[in-house]
Amino acid sequence: MGKLEGKVAIVTGATSGMGRESAKRFAQEGAKVVISGRNEERAKAVVDDIKAAGGEAVYAIVDMANLDDVHKVFDVAMEEYGTIDILFNNAGMLSMSPLMDVTLEEWTKVFNVNVTSALLLTQLVAPVMKEKGKGTIVNTCSVASFGAHHGFAAYVDSKHAMMGLTRSMAWELGPEIRVNGIAPGLIHTAMVDSIGGPSALQQMIDQCPVKRHGLPEDIADIAVFLASDECTFLDGQIIKVDGGFEI
Repeated sequence: MGKLEGKVAIVTGATSGMGRESAKRFAQEGAKVVISGRNEERAKAVVDDIKAAGGEAVYAIVDMANLDDVHKVFDVAMEEYGTIDILFNNAGMLSMSPLMDVTLEEWTKVFNVNVTSALLLTQLVAPVMKEKGKGTIVNTCSVASFGAHHGFAAYVDSKHAMMGLTRSMAWELGPEIRVNGIAPGLIHTAMVDSIGGPSALQQMIDQCPVKRHGLPEDIADIAVFLASDECTFLDGQIIKVDGGFEI
C-alpha cells in the first residue's frame, strides 16, 4: 500500500519541474491527483503519464496570476472526487528585476502567483479538511525565504511572505490540518534554465556540501513525506532542500 493510498491531492504548478514530479509521485503512492497549470497540452501529458503508470488524475487549467481562476482547481477536485486530503501549493514564478526597477504590475503578478493564490486556495480547501477532521498542506517556499539576493526583489519578498503564510496557516488551521513548507535550493527546472541553467549558478553548487544541483525528484521525496502520515507531529516547519547550501 502506498503512503498516500486513498487520498485526494491537489498539486498546483504541476505541469513542469517540481510540481510535475511531485504529482507523479503522489499518484505512485496511491493518491488521486488534481493537477493545475496554464498549458493544457502539458497538463494533459502529465495526466496521461500518471494514468499510463496505473494512477488516477485529472487536470484543471488555471492561471494563478489571475485570482479569479483559483477556484477552478478546487471545483474540479470536488466535482471529480468529492473531497480533498492534501494541498500542495507549488505554483510559482521568478522575477529578476532589481528593487528600483520593479513595476507594480510585476510585483502584483509575482505575489498573486507565489503567495495570494495559495492563500485563496487554502481558504477554499481548509473547510473540507476541517469537516473531515484531517488534512495536510504543503507550501513551496525557497532558500530565498531566508535571505536577500540582489536583483530578485519581488521574488525574494514573495518567498519571505510564503514562509510567514505557512506558519500562520499552521497556527490557525490546527489541530485538524498540518501545514509545512519546502524551501528548495538550486533545483534543475525550467525556471532555472530560464536564467542560464545550473552552469550559470555554479557558485551555488560550489558552496553546496553535496557538490551538485538538485533534481525535481529531490523535492517530490520531501513532498510525499510531508503529505503522508509518517510525520504527524511535524507542523509549521520550513524544510530546506538545498544540499546544505544554507548551513
